[in-house]
Amino acid sequence: MSETTMPRTRHQREFDADRAASSPERERLLGLVTDLILRDGVIDLSLSAIARGIGSNNRMLLYYFGSKEKLLHEASLAAFERFPRLGTMFVRLAEPGDLFERLDGAWADLAADENRPYIALYFQRFGVAMRDREQWHAYVDRSTHYWAEDLADILRDEGYGAREALVVATQIVATWRGLQIALLADGDPALLRDAYRASLRSVLTSSEG
Repeated sequence: MSETTMPRTRHQREFDADRAASSPERERLLGLVTDLILRDGVIDLSLSAIARGIGSNNRMLLYYFGSKEKLLHEASLAAFERFPRLGTMFVRLAEPGDLFERLDGAWADLAADENRPYIALYFQRFGVAMRDREQWHAYVDRSTHYWAEDLADILRDEGYGAREALVVATQIVATWRGLQIALLADGDPALLRDAYRASLRSVLTSSEG
């Protein structure tokens, strides 16, 4: 299956929609901002600091993106696209085979060393969004619900009912998020993988019962 025909997650479809009406200059600025936030993070990052960091100005960024929040959201989606193991994780999860083994492989994708910059960026944005009620709800809707809904789609194909699939998917995504925080805090990777497997067995066994 080629990259162009691979199923796209909800995050990726949103990124595709944002790019549909783009322009070369907008793409160039977006790429520079993506470089910036992956390198320096987003904590206390003002629009002026972004503009200075990429050699542009507030007026140009607002012209192309409308607001700092919209710019950072698009840059975060663009950042996600730079980490192939994350971008194709749900494709592998949807492949035939033992469900436990596929979900176990998903944690290997999430915990891979090369993905650390994106994971750090994800939680930084989570922290920034907590200070803004409007931004918080929009960010939580995307960051929490999208992956749970994508995983629930896969679980329904495995025979789970609609409600049960979403419950189990939410449990698994919550486990991923918690263990990612532990990973960023220098948790032992082998211990975290054992903890994930134990949690996964419990979740899947409970759902079978």
